[in-house]
Amino acid sequence: MISNAAKRSILRWIDLGLAIPTLGYIYSPFAELPSYAAVNRFVFAPLGILAGYWIYAGVIFAIIGVAAWLGAYRLAGIGAAILSQVVLFIARKIWLAIRARQSTSQ
Repeated sequence: MISNAAKRSILRWIDLGLAIPTLGYIYSPFAELPSYAAVNRFVFAPLGILAGYWIYAGVIFAIIGVAAWLGAYRLAGIGAAILSQVVLFIARKIWLAIRARQSTSQ
């Protein structure tokens, strides 16, 4: 079985590697954006979100985060996708607070 430190290291390198195409998309000339747009929005960004959230909070949170991102982006655009991530972090914080309160009361 792989250790947690090794898993974090692998995911960190994956996350950094996926940031390179995103930076290329951001800093590329405006004429080249259409060729990068779909691949970056639906492949590199979700995989970067998956790796980053997996490092931060675990695989379940990562899968929920990517599903929320893709669904909101596809249905309503980038604003809704960003808002879905904010709501997800707030919901996670509330869940952790409730869980901590329940564990101290028992």
